[in-house]
Amino acid sequence: MARAWSLKARPQGMPKHTDFAMIDLDTAALGAGEVRIANRWLSVDPYMRGRMNDVKSYVPPFALGEAMQGGAVGEVVESNDDGIKVGDMVLHMAGWRDEAVVPAAQVQKLPALDVPPQAFLGQLGMPGMTGYFGLLAVAEAKAGDTVFVSAAAGAVGSTVVQVAKAKGMTVIGSAGGAEKCEWVKSLGADAVIDYKGDVPVVKALGQAAPKGIDVYFDNVGGEHLDAALAHANLHARFAICGMIDVYNSGAATQLKYLARLIGNRIQIRGFIVSDFMSRADEFYKDMGGMLTAGTLKRQETVKEGLEAMPDAFLGLFSGGNTGKMLVKV
Repeated sequence: MARAWSLKARPQGMPKHTDFAMIDLDTAALGAGEVRIANRWLSVDPYMRGRMNDVKSYVPPFALGEAMQGGAVGEVVESNDDGIKVGDMVLHMAGWRDEAVVPAAQVQKLPALDVPPQAFLGQLGMPGMTGYFGLLAVAEAKAGDTVFVSAAAGAVGSTVVQVAKAKGMTVIGSAGGAEKCEWVKSLGADAVIDYKGDVPVVKALGQAAPKGIDVYFDNVGGEHLDAALAHANLHARFAICGMIDVYNSGAATQLKYLARLIGNRIQIRGFIVSDFMSRADEFYKDMGGMLTAGTLKRQETVKEGLEAMPDAFLGLFSGGNTGKMLVKV
Protein backbone atom coordinates (compact mmCIF):
# COMPACT_ATOMS: atom_id res chain seq x y z
CA MET A 1 0.00 0.00 0.00
CA ALA A 2 1.22 3.48 -0.84
CA ARG A 3 2.14 5.76 2.05
CA ALA A 4 2.26 9.52 2.46
CA TRP A 5 3.05 12.13 5.08
CA SER A 6 0.20 14.26 6.35
CA LEU A 7 -0.01 17.29 8.60
CA LYS A 8 -1.39 16.11 11.94
CA ALA A 9 -1.39 19.53 13.65
CA ARG A 10 -0.67 23.08 12.53
CA PRO A 11 2.74 24.09 13.90
CA GLN A 12 3.14 26.86 16.41
CA GLY A 13 6.54 28.36 15.69
CA MET A 14 9.13 25.84 14.55
CA PRO A 15 7.42 22.63 13.37
CA LYS A 16 7.92 19.47 15.44
CA HIS A 17 7.98 15.82 14.45
CA THR A 18 4.67 15.36 16.25
CA ASP A 19 3.05 17.77 13.77
CA PHE A 20 3.42 15.12 11.05
CA ALA A 21 1.89 11.66 10.65
CA MET A 22 2.32 8.88 8.09
CA ILE A 23 -0.92 7.71 6.46
CA ASP A 24 -1.85 4.90 4.05
CA LEU A 25 -3.21 5.75 0.61
CA ASP A 26 -5.82 3.71 -1.24
CA THR A 27 -4.48 1.94 -4.33
CA ALA A 28 -7.27 2.83 -6.71
CA ALA A 29 -7.57 1.83 -10.37
CA LEU A 30 -6.49 4.50 -12.83
CA GLY A 31 -9.12 6.73 -14.37
CA ALA A 32 -9.03 8.03 -17.92
CA GLY A 33 -6.00 10.21 -18.54
CA GLU A 34 -4.29 9.30 -15.27
CA VAL A 35 -0.85 7.89 -14.56
CA ARG A 36 0.65 6.03 -11.62
CA ILE A 37 4.13 7.17 -10.59
CA ALA A 38 6.65 5.48 -8.33
CA ASN A 39 8.39 8.44 -6.73
CA ARG A 40 12.19 8.26 -6.71
CA TRP A 41 13.12 11.73 -5.40
CA LEU A 42 11.18 14.13 -3.18
CA SER A 43 11.73 17.83 -2.52
CA VAL A 44 11.36 19.88 0.63
CA ASP A 45 11.33 23.67 0.30
CA PRO A 46 10.96 26.59 2.72
CA TYR A 47 7.69 27.78 1.14
CA MET A 48 6.02 24.63 2.49
CA ARG A 49 6.13 26.15 5.98
CA GLY A 50 3.58 28.74 4.91
CA ARG A 51 1.23 26.03 3.69
CA MET A 52 1.16 24.59 7.20
CA ASN A 53 -0.70 27.68 8.46
CA ASP A 54 -4.43 28.00 7.96
CA VAL A 55 -4.20 31.36 6.23
CA LYS A 56 -4.99 32.67 2.77
CA SER A 57 -1.93 32.76 0.51
CA TYR A 58 -0.90 32.20 -3.11
CA VAL A 59 -1.27 28.43 -2.55
CA PRO A 60 -3.91 26.71 -0.38
CA PRO A 61 -2.87 25.47 3.08
CA PHE A 62 -2.21 21.77 3.62
CA ALA A 63 -5.38 20.04 4.83
CA LEU A 64 -5.02 18.26 8.16
CA GLY A 65 -4.96 14.49 7.84
CA GLU A 66 -4.52 14.46 4.07
CA ALA A 67 -1.45 13.71 1.97
CA MET A 68 0.85 16.71 1.65
CA GLN A 69 2.17 17.93 -1.70
CA GLY A 70 5.51 19.05 -3.07
CA GLY A 71 7.89 18.61 -5.94
CA ALA A 72 8.76 15.04 -6.91
CA VAL A 73 10.50 13.11 -9.67
CA GLY A 74 9.35 9.59 -10.37
CA GLU A 75 9.00 6.78 -12.88
CA VAL A 76 5.68 6.08 -14.56
CA VAL A 77 4.66 2.50 -13.74
CA GLU A 78 1.14 2.57 -15.19
CA SER A 79 -0.48 4.91 -17.70
CA ASN A 80 -3.94 5.62 -19.08
CA ASP A 81 -2.68 8.41 -21.33
CA ASP A 82 -1.22 8.10 -24.82
CA GLY A 83 1.29 10.89 -24.24
CA ILE A 84 2.93 9.38 -21.16
CA LYS A 85 4.49 5.93 -21.38
CA VAL A 86 5.47 3.40 -18.73
CA GLY A 87 9.12 4.02 -17.90
CA ASP A 88 8.99 7.78 -18.52
CA MET A 89 10.68 9.87 -15.83
CA VAL A 90 8.45 12.79 -14.90
CA LEU A 91 8.29 15.83 -12.66
CA HIS A 92 5.11 16.54 -10.70
CA MET A 93 3.77 18.03 -7.45
CA ALA A 94 2.43 14.94 -5.66
CA GLY A 95 5.37 14.59 -3.31
CA TRP A 96 5.62 13.63 0.38
CA ARG A 97 4.60 10.08 -0.66
CA ASP A 98 6.13 7.01 -2.27
CA GLU A 99 3.51 6.58 -5.00
CA ALA A 100 1.22 9.06 -6.75
CA VAL A 101 -1.78 8.84 -9.06
CA VAL A 102 -2.25 12.10 -10.96
CA PRO A 103 -3.74 13.34 -14.23
CA ALA A 104 -1.20 13.15 -17.04
CA ALA A 105 -1.82 16.85 -17.70
CA GLN A 106 -0.18 17.58 -14.33
CA VAL A 107 3.13 15.86 -15.05
CA GLN A 108 6.09 17.00 -17.11
CA LYS A 109 8.53 14.69 -18.86
CA LEU A 110 12.05 15.54 -17.81
CA PRO A 111 13.83 17.78 -20.34
CA ALA A 112 16.56 16.15 -22.40
CA LEU A 113 19.54 17.50 -20.45
CA ASP A 114 22.54 15.44 -19.38
CA VAL A 115 21.94 15.56 -15.62
CA PRO A 116 20.65 13.09 -13.01
CA PRO A 117 16.86 13.22 -12.62
CA GLN A 118 16.96 14.81 -9.15
CA ALA A 119 18.58 17.92 -10.66
CA PHE A 120 15.11 18.88 -11.90
CA LEU A 121 14.04 19.38 -8.28
CA GLY A 122 16.93 21.79 -7.69
CA GLN A 123 19.15 23.78 -10.00
CA LEU A 124 17.20 22.79 -13.12
CA GLY A 125 13.80 22.83 -11.44
CA MET A 126 11.68 25.17 -9.36
CA PRO A 127 14.53 26.52 -7.16
CA GLY A 128 16.80 27.15 -10.14
CA MET A 129 14.03 28.80 -12.12
CA THR A 130 13.22 30.95 -9.10
CA GLY A 131 16.80 32.16 -8.90
CA TYR A 132 17.15 32.68 -12.64
CA PHE A 133 14.04 34.77 -13.21
CA GLY A 134 14.27 36.52 -9.86
CA LEU A 135 17.72 37.78 -10.75
CA LEU A 136 17.28 38.56 -14.44
CA ALA A 137 13.58 39.43 -14.79
CA VAL A 138 12.51 40.73 -11.37
CA ALA A 139 15.72 42.52 -10.33
CA GLU A 140 16.68 43.21 -13.97
CA ALA A 141 20.31 42.50 -13.09
CA LYS A 142 22.85 43.17 -15.82
CA ALA A 143 26.58 42.92 -16.50
CA GLY A 144 28.55 45.23 -14.24
CA ASP A 145 26.06 45.18 -11.38
CA THR A 146 27.11 44.28 -7.84
CA VAL A 147 24.72 41.62 -6.52
CA PHE A 148 24.20 40.60 -2.88
CA VAL A 149 22.65 37.15 -2.36
CA SER A 150 21.46 35.86 1.03
CA ALA A 151 21.33 32.11 1.73
CA ALA A 152 23.87 31.76 -1.08
CA ALA A 153 24.63 28.13 -0.17
CA GLY A 154 21.02 27.04 -0.66
CA ALA A 155 19.37 25.68 -3.79
CA VAL A 156 18.07 29.06 -4.97
CA GLY A 157 20.95 31.22 -3.78
CA SER A 158 23.68 29.02 -5.26
CA THR A 159 21.97 29.23 -8.64
CA VAL A 160 21.77 33.02 -8.37
CA VAL A 161 25.51 33.22 -7.63
CA GLN A 162 26.40 31.17 -10.69
CA VAL A 163 24.01 32.83 -13.12
CA ALA A 164 25.13 36.28 -11.97
CA LYS A 165 28.80 35.39 -12.51
CA ALA A 166 28.03 33.89 -15.92
CA LYS A 167 26.32 37.17 -16.88
CA GLY A 168 29.27 39.37 -15.86
CA MET A 169 28.24 40.59 -12.41
CA THR A 170 30.15 41.03 -9.15
CA VAL A 171 28.64 38.74 -6.53
CA ILE A 172 28.65 38.87 -2.74
CA GLY A 173 27.07 35.90 -1.02
CA SER A 174 26.05 35.27 2.56
CA ALA A 175 26.21 31.81 4.13
CA GLY A 176 26.46 30.28 7.59
CA GLY A 177 29.74 28.70 8.63
CA ALA A 178 33.19 28.28 7.10
CA GLU A 179 32.36 25.17 5.06
CA LYS A 180 29.36 26.73 3.33
CA CYS A 181 31.25 29.97 2.73
CA GLU A 182 34.07 28.05 1.04
CA TRP A 183 31.56 26.31 -1.19
CA VAL A 184 29.98 29.62 -2.23
CA LYS A 185 33.47 30.93 -3.05
CA SER A 186 34.03 27.84 -5.21
CA LEU A 187 30.95 28.83 -7.22
CA GLY A 188 32.69 32.05 -8.20
CA ALA A 189 31.45 34.55 -5.62
CA ASP A 190 33.77 37.54 -5.34
CA ALA A 191 33.21 37.78 -1.58
CA VAL A 192 31.31 35.76 1.01
CA ILE A 193 29.93 36.92 4.37
CA ASP A 194 29.70 34.41 7.20
CA TYR A 195 26.53 35.56 8.93
CA LYS A 196 27.35 33.29 11.86
CA GLY A 197 30.62 35.13 12.42
CA ASP A 198 31.43 37.94 14.84
CA VAL A 199 30.93 40.81 12.37
CA PRO A 200 27.32 42.04 11.95
CA VAL A 201 25.95 41.53 8.45
CA VAL A 202 25.49 45.26 7.85
CA LYS A 203 29.16 45.95 8.65
CA ALA A 204 30.43 42.92 6.74
CA LEU A 205 28.47 43.93 3.66
CA GLY A 206 29.92 47.43 3.82
CA GLN A 207 33.41 45.93 3.86
CA ALA A 208 32.66 43.56 0.98
CA ALA A 209 30.90 46.19 -1.15
CA PRO A 210 32.53 49.57 -0.39
CA LYS A 211 30.85 51.06 -3.48
CA GLY A 212 27.43 49.68 -2.54
CA ILE A 213 25.16 47.11 -4.18
CA ASP A 214 22.92 47.41 -7.22
CA VAL A 215 20.87 44.24 -6.71
CA TYR A 216 19.77 42.28 -3.65
CA PHE A 217 18.33 38.76 -3.98
CA ASP A 218 16.55 38.06 -0.71
CA ASN A 219 15.95 34.57 0.63
CA VAL A 220 16.17 35.51 4.29
CA GLY A 221 14.71 38.90 5.28
CA GLY A 222 15.61 40.25 8.72
CA GLU A 223 19.09 41.70 9.19
CA HIS A 224 20.12 40.70 5.66
CA LEU A 225 17.36 42.80 4.15
CA ASP A 226 18.23 45.68 6.47
CA ALA A 227 21.91 45.45 5.54
CA ALA A 228 21.01 45.52 1.85
CA LEU A 229 18.96 48.67 2.40
CA ALA A 230 21.89 50.26 4.23
CA HIS A 231 24.26 49.72 1.29
CA ALA A 232 21.90 50.01 -1.68
CA ASN A 233 22.97 52.29 -4.50
CA LEU A 234 20.75 54.74 -6.35
CA HIS A 235 18.01 52.82 -8.23
CA ALA A 236 18.97 49.48 -6.64
CA ARG A 237 16.57 46.61 -7.32
CA PHE A 238 15.56 44.05 -4.70
CA ALA A 239 14.01 40.68 -5.66
CA ILE A 240 12.21 39.31 -2.61
CA CYS A 241 12.05 35.54 -2.97
CA GLY A 242 11.70 34.43 0.65
CA MET A 243 12.06 35.47 4.29
CA ILE A 244 13.07 32.30 6.09
CA ASP A 245 14.03 34.37 9.16
CA VAL A 246 10.36 34.94 9.99
CA TYR A 247 8.61 31.81 8.71
CA ASN A 248 8.51 30.18 12.13
CA SER A 249 8.64 33.17 14.48
CA GLY A 250 6.00 35.29 12.78
CA ALA A 251 7.81 38.32 14.18
CA ALA A 252 7.83 41.54 12.22
CA THR A 253 11.14 42.40 10.54
CA GLN A 254 12.79 45.45 12.08
CA LEU A 255 14.29 47.61 9.31
CA LYS A 256 16.37 50.49 10.64
CA TYR A 257 17.39 51.56 7.14
CA LEU A 258 14.00 51.36 5.45
CA ALA A 259 13.82 55.11 4.81
CA ARG A 260 16.76 54.83 2.40
CA LEU A 261 14.45 53.37 -0.21
CA ILE A 262 12.95 56.85 -0.72
CA GLY A 263 16.05 58.91 -1.46
CA ASN A 264 17.78 56.11 -3.34
CA ARG A 265 14.60 55.19 -5.25
CA ILE A 266 15.07 51.54 -4.37
CA GLN A 267 12.71 49.11 -6.11
CA ILE A 268 11.54 46.22 -3.91
CA ARG A 269 9.49 43.54 -5.66
CA GLY A 270 8.19 40.25 -4.36
CA PHE A 271 7.58 37.36 -6.74
CA ILE A 272 6.86 33.65 -7.00
CA VAL A 273 8.18 31.30 -9.64
CA SER A 274 4.77 30.54 -11.13
CA ASP A 275 4.82 34.09 -12.51
CA PHE A 276 7.37 32.83 -15.06
CA MET A 277 6.29 29.28 -15.90
CA SER A 278 5.33 30.37 -19.43
CA ARG A 279 9.02 31.15 -19.97
CA ALA A 280 10.33 27.74 -18.90
CA ASP A 281 11.75 26.99 -22.37
CA GLU A 282 13.89 30.12 -22.11
CA PHE A 283 15.22 28.94 -18.76
CA TYR A 284 16.08 25.43 -19.96
CA LYS A 285 17.78 26.75 -23.11
CA ASP A 286 19.99 29.22 -21.23
CA MET A 287 20.76 26.94 -18.28
CA GLY A 288 21.38 24.03 -20.66
CA GLY A 289 23.96 26.16 -22.45
CA MET A 290 25.70 26.97 -19.17
CA LEU A 291 25.60 23.30 -18.24
CA THR A 292 27.23 22.30 -21.52
CA ALA A 293 29.87 25.01 -21.06
CA GLY A 294 30.72 23.61 -17.64
CA THR A 295 29.86 26.82 -15.78
CA LEU A 296 27.27 25.29 -13.44
CA LYS A 297 27.99 23.41 -10.22
CA ARG A 298 25.42 21.91 -7.91
CA GLN A 299 25.43 20.18 -4.57
CA GLU A 300 22.77 18.15 -2.83
CA THR A 301 22.05 17.12 0.73
CA VAL A 302 20.25 13.77 0.54
CA LYS A 303 18.21 12.01 3.20
CA GLU A 304 17.30 8.36 2.62
CA GLY A 305 13.78 6.95 2.72
CA LEU A 306 10.26 8.33 2.96
CA GLU A 307 10.54 8.25 6.75
CA ALA A 308 13.17 11.00 6.54
CA MET A 309 10.84 13.65 5.09
CA PRO A 310 10.17 15.57 8.35
CA ASP A 311 13.87 15.53 9.24
CA ALA A 312 14.77 16.86 5.80
CA PHE A 313 12.16 19.60 6.03
CA LEU A 314 13.18 20.71 9.51
CA GLY A 315 16.81 20.77 8.39
CA LEU A 316 16.01 23.68 6.10
CA PHE A 317 15.53 25.92 9.15
CA SER A 318 18.65 24.87 11.01
CA GLY A 319 21.21 25.17 8.23
CA GLY A 320 21.20 21.43 7.64
CA ASN A 321 21.61 21.63 3.88
CA THR A 322 24.20 22.75 1.40
CA GLY A 323 22.61 23.13 -2.00
CA LYS A 324 19.31 21.34 -2.54
CA MET A 325 17.75 19.27 0.26
CA LEU A 326 16.32 16.05 -1.18
CA VAL A 327 14.84 12.76 -0.02
CA LYS A 328 15.65 9.63 -1.99
CA VAL A 329 12.79 7.16 -1.82
